[in-house]
Amino acid sequence: MPPRKRPPAGSPAAPDSPLNPAMHRGPFLDYLRAECGMAANTIQAYSNDLAQFLTWLDERGIRSLAQIDLQLLSAFLDELHSRGLAATTIARRLVGIKMYFRYLVLEGVLAESTAELLSSPKLWQYLPTVMSPEMVDRLLAAPGPHDSYPLRDRALLTVLYATGCRASELTGLRLQDVRLEESYCRCLGKGNKERIVSLNPVAVLALETYLSRERPALVGQRDTDAVFVTRTGRPLSRVMIWHLVKKYAARIGCSKQVSPHTLRHSFATHMLAGGADIRALQEMLGHASIRTTQIYTQVEHSRLKAVHTKCHPRG
Repeated sequence: MPPRKRPPAGSPAAPDSPLNPAMHRGPFLDYLRAECGMAANTIQAYSNDLAQFLTWLDERGIRSLAQIDLQLLSAFLDELHSRGLAATTIARRLVGIKMYFRYLVLEGVLAESTAELLSSPKLWQYLPTVMSPEMVDRLLAAPGPHDSYPLRDRALLTVLYATGCRASELTGLRLQDVRLEESYCRCLGKGNKERIVSLNPVAVLALETYLSRERPALVGQRDTDAVFVTRTGRPLSRVMIWHLVKKYAARIGCSKQVSPHTLRHSFATHMLAGGADIRALQEMLGHASIRTTQIYTQVEHSRLKAVHTKCHPRG
């Protein structure tokens, strides 16, 4: 399809014009969903970022794609920086804008993408927060009789650490996905990619206890196959899981930075420390690229370096 003719720079586009920036937001998100196979949470993040960008354009009277040039895009990034946003956040928003413009080129709306000329902000390599095995044990033992649903909460924390699953993957876990006899469960990760994750004996016991003694009372007459549910029988959301982890982390005196993803980081780091192959760990975590998994080798090296510095006479 030949690229559509652009109006002169500075001329506004009609609301139904192909050059109206806001007109393509919905089809772009459909493209991410149907053709790119992105996860719902990723699409929502791109949707929010693009909406903010389009609002910023509208506030400045930019209503035609022909008015968007490198100087304007640079001004948008400069404003994000002036708000004090982290480099990683700005980089993610830039990725969304670049994908949006690539889509417009693919659809023939634009002849070329101006956004490709932008470079991402320099990113520092941040090492993830990791809990020690002893601290993880304390966290898993934190739910007690005084809590409303200790069996559910203990099973939830145990499975997060035993499998390295994301919180979003646990919200989608169904009864038919859990195979306690074979000690594994099937989860749906980013991009709707399915993978098998192993359950250790501690996780199997915690799940068996919760599923037999507490979940039936929570579900009641509600017809649901979600493994982890609320007191009304509805599936636990990511936010609820986040609050539960925060609650028990605070109880044992953990850092405020602890989150469900901290247990995933801890799982990966402890697996490598125990001699796990990095390729096998990549499959367990559901990483598309080995480069994502390799950060955990840096975490383990960082720990060893700290021990050396502390204990060596010339440290």
